Amino acid sequence: MPLQKQWHELNRKTIGRVPDRPGVYELGDEDGTVRSIGSGILRDELKTALAYDDGDRVRWTATQTREQAAELATEHRDRLESN
Repeated sequence: MPLQKQWHELNRKTIGRVPDRPGVYELGDEDGTVRSIGSGILRDELKTALAYDDGDRVRWTATQTREQAAELATEHRDRLESN
């Protein structure tokens, strides 16, 4: 099950609006197909994704801690793989 958030273009403007805190994110292609799921400090992770051209679109959910983000990302990957 994908994150229940709207896709945003992965660009500098979007990254500037992303919270500088832990969270889970999805990177997708132009069609909205999820290419990867990750966790960490959102702004840092997405700067790296943009630099390496890891996706065209992004959506995210902020969390309180890195541990919570990592746990949520694992659960999310498991659900996505089982579908």
